Amino acid sequence: MTARRSRDVPSLVAGAREGDARSVARLISLVENGDPALPEVAAAMAPHAGRAQVLGLTGAPGVGKSTTTNELVRALREAGNRVGVLAVDPSSPFTGGAILGDRIRMQDHTADTGVYIRSMSSRGQLGGLSAATPQAVRVLEGAGCDVILVETVGVGQAEVEIASLADTTLVLLAPGMGDAIQAVKAGVLEIADVFVINKADRPGADATYRDIQGMLALGERGPGEWRPQVVRAVAAKGEGVDDVVAAIGKHRDWLESTGNLQKRREHRASAEISALALGTLRARIGDLSGGTALPALAARVASGDLDPHAAAAELVAGL
Repeated sequence: MTARRSRDVPSLVAGAREGDARSVARLISLVENGDPALPEVAAAMAPHAGRAQVLGLTGAPGVGKSTTTNELVRALREAGNRVGVLAVDPSSPFTGGAILGDRIRMQDHTADTGVYIRSMSSRGQLGGLSAATPQAVRVLEGAGCDVILVETVGVGQAEVEIASLADTTLVLLAPGMGDAIQAVKAGVLEIADVFVINKADRPGADATYRDIQGMLALGERGPGEWRPQVVRAVAAKGEGVDDVVAAIGKHRDWLESTGNLQKRREHRASAEISALALGTLRARIGDLSGGTALPALAARVASGDLDPHAAAAELVAGL
């Protein structure tokens, strides 16, 4: 009976549209578990998509992502926005489990019906997000969230997947986490629309600010292109959060005035479609592993009768 109720998609969507947190939770669980009802969920949510502002927060562990997210939620709620939060935690490569502890720092908002907070496990996905995150964003859009904050795992320089999902990407830094050479390295620093130097009351904050400004000065930008904002904050004390919100607003205005908001969202949709299509192909190839086609091709490659490229082409042609 419970399983049947959890898949009553029209009722769940109606409940989510009315702000029922349990309905939202069940829909996101269907997304995370790859439930057979997922296409029905996506179809029901599609008319309500594209209305929320999606903010991504990334940075190394310990820079204060969850604390900053908590303070941003507070500021956004004071402005009258309905807010959704997806906090992605790393999953263990050994047990597959995850603590899902980011929301512990957001306990201030648990009684607020205008805030929905969900912790998600990365489930081994690289890039700082879970594979289900884009579709979970669509669920929160359909549930009427005005702003959705996506907090990434926080793994390091290669965590750039958030840039393809968010309208505005915030990269958080903290004093003492690198020098000027670190600031000009490729990777996560290149995706920032807004830099937030958190814990700015600590020694070294001025040096970090100068290093980032120096890095930005080296970049080439055409007329009218966005220059990332650099903002200082002490999220644990609630200081500088208004400046962060103002920087996000400036970027939003730029996106809308230049047409880049629509371009980013089309890019997001393209990435989501590609990921779903690849997932379907991987599933079909996995099904072939239990048949005869893949083992037969593997035997021919191992014996030298066929090269891997030709075998892969033959396998794809048979899908």
